[in-house]
Amino acid sequence: MSLSAVTYEVRLAGSAADREACFAVRKEVFVAEQGVAEEIEYDAYDAVAVHVLAVRDDGVPLGTGRLLHGASAAARTGGAAGVGSLGRLAVTKEARGLGVGVALVRAVEEAARAHGLTAVDLHAQTHALGFYERLGYEAYGPEFPDAGIPHRAMRRAL
Repeated sequence: MSLSAVTYEVRLAGSAADREACFAVRKEVFVAEQGVAEEIEYDAYDAVAVHVLAVRDDGVPLGTGRLLHGASAAARTGGAAGVGSLGRLAVTKEARGLGVGVALVRAVEEAARAHGLTAVDLHAQTHALGFYERLGYEAYGPEFPDAGIPHRAMRRAL
């Protein structure tokens, strides 16, 4: 299938099947591809997060991301009021270069607005800083390891 022939939609992952698809993408990208330990990939925040899912027209999941807000976001945002936390953004190898990552970030931002948030923080793998900078995020603070991978904190006002 040519890249130009791939069409997909991004939606809130409202059903159990959608959430399982989100977790499957994360397992493929973070656990299998990047070597993140499975026991730290999934956490208690998954139960309270807003999950978004990109799915190809034939039902194949292409990517996912999640939004933490309120008390669950506080540890990742320095406790700043009105700031959500975008995380677990993952796009399958086959879908990279199709705009799926951008569409997922924008869907998380839209969910943040719907929850009354005024900014979104994220912890970006350092190789992805340019991607997020192109979407309006600004890095702050020092580099730090997360799951053995170098990261930087970033924020975008909505």
